[in-house]
Amino acid sequence: MNKIISIKEAVDKIQDGMTIMVGGFLANGTPERLIDALVEKGVKDLTLICNDTGYPDRGVGKMVVAKQFKKMIASHVGTNPETANQMNSGETIVDLVPQGSLAEKIRCGGTGLGGFYTPTGIGTEIESGKEKKVIDGKEYILELPLKADVALIYGSKVDKKGNIIYNKSTKNFNPLMAMAAKTVIVEAQEIVEVGEIGPDEVMTSGIFVNHIVGGDK
Repeated sequence: MNKIISIKEAVDKIQDGMTIMVGGFLANGTPERLIDALVEKGVKDLTLICNDTGYPDRGVGKMVVAKQFKKMIASHVGTNPETANQMNSGETIVDLVPQGSLAEKIRCGGTGLGGFYTPTGIGTEIESGKEKKVIDGKEYILELPLKADVALIYGSKVDKKGNIIYNKSTKNFNPLMAMAAKTVIVEAQEIVEVGEIGPDEVMTSGIFVNHIVGGDK
């Protein structure tokens, strides 16, 4: 099966109203070409699951500026003033999740777990409306899993079966998101032949990847 497709074919798979996960940490490790193509397409009313909302001119922040999200689930929005503007005006729902809890919620979504109990958020607005439980005398919040229709991730080196190597900190949320979406599209910095990535080098197995774009290097 040939997994390599064009940028246009990739963004055609994303329609209004879908939930998307986007890898990256302050735009480091974010699939920028896919983001640019989605801005150009003008798809709207999306729900975003991402560590942060980037910057106004980098990462998913460009989609925030273009007002393409009806809801954003993130752990940090402070580097993109447009996110705060839309949140304060009531134009967009912003669900802030502690970073560790966000990562674990995505991991639960990818591994089929029903959620997890954490003390993070006890005594804050984070606990509002959530089930709580006392374990060994300590109070915990039940956090539920997150899943998406499509995950857009970035890989430094990707072979034609979709096996991925991430360069240093670009790894961040990408491996977790690759397991938690119905369709996974990786934007590759470099596409190599099968066999050029050794089995012990693989950070995300090709079994999780549906489509590959990019490979300009």
